[in-house]
Amino acid sequence: MKPDIKSDIKPNVKSDIQQFITTPLKIGNRVIPGRLILAPMAGLTHVAYRELLDGYGGCGLLFTEMCSARSVPHENRYVSPVFRWRDEELPRLVCQIFGSDPESMATAAKRVEAEGFFGVDLNFGCSVAAICKKNCGAALLKTPDLAVKMVRDVRKAVSIPLTVKFRTGWEDRPDFAMDLARRFEDAGADALIFHPRVAPDRRSRPPKWEYIREVKQAVSIPVFGNGEVFTLNDCEKMIETTGCDGVSLGRIAIAKPWVFSQWSNGCAVEMEIYRKNIKQMILLLSKHYEATPAIRKFKKMAVYNAALFRFGHSFLKKMSRADDFFEIESAVDAFFDESPELADRPNLNLFR
Repeated sequence: MKPDIKSDIKPNVKSDIQQFITTPLKIGNRVIPGRLILAPMAGLTHVAYRELLDGYGGCGLLFTEMCSARSVPHENRYVSPVFRWRDEELPRLVCQIFGSDPESMATAAKRVEAEGFFGVDLNFGCSVAAICKKNCGAALLKTPDLAVKMVRDVRKAVSIPLTVKFRTGWEDRPDFAMDLARRFEDAGADALIFHPRVAPDRRSRPPKWEYIREVKQAVSIPVFGNGEVFTLNDCEKMIETTGCDGVSLGRIAIAKPWVFSQWSNGCAVEMEIYRKNIKQMILLLSKHYEATPAIRKFKKMAVYNAALFRFGHSFLKKMSRADDFFEIESAVDAFFDESPELADRPNLNLFR
């Protein structure tokens, strides 16, 4: 039986920041209902997670996982582990693609548009070695002319909103990011999602939010800030100090998919939501995937759930050692039956 996860969210009075993040925003030729959007994350923002997130509401835009531009034109949505979706989410779903050449990116974008997605997002932000070795993701920031050509060619190929996710670059130079933001806008980007870290920095240092302000001031299109926004206070601080048009939520959205609704609507949540949320994720993974990939995907997400609690390491260890969802649910019930204590902020040793 599907748990009533919404029953654990209690409405409250909206603050000024909540009024702002629920204000609609125009991106290209379309409008989104709110300014909190999901960050695309490989292995995490899959169709099962997005259905879970949709159950809570409040998210202005959904994003797929990273999809290979070379694969997208030939993918079968019912077989592909990443290029799959529910028809009802398409009007608010952006497909993120990565690739190494403009032609394949443009061809993939055409398929994305033909399927009815809200928009297409170009990934110039992923700094994982396996992606960068293929001259994809953040590696393209080393050849900005090529990155700009990709934006220009995709813009010529499709009319749906085109967004670009990128980092500061490979050196700590905000002037480079500002110049590239201008060039992306000139090439036809409708919005930017900016993560203010250099590409080699895999979260070893805090993001430099002040760079978001400089990028925002350099362009006239919407700019979404991204990077270590874990609380509503963090969100408010990012918006107030940078002037960004919205915020892209990553790790905290995996740990607390109700966060969009909670922050947007001034809601309080009941403790039981944490248990129900994990069990609902199990149900949805089982619905969309075979047992082995479903369990693998769950265990990748479990680290984010565990990071929310004091002594979350032991909880994660028990879930990780389980062989099937029956054992996982037993570990979940045993943990929550002991009334675990929430941490003030996520454990960054787990929140990697």
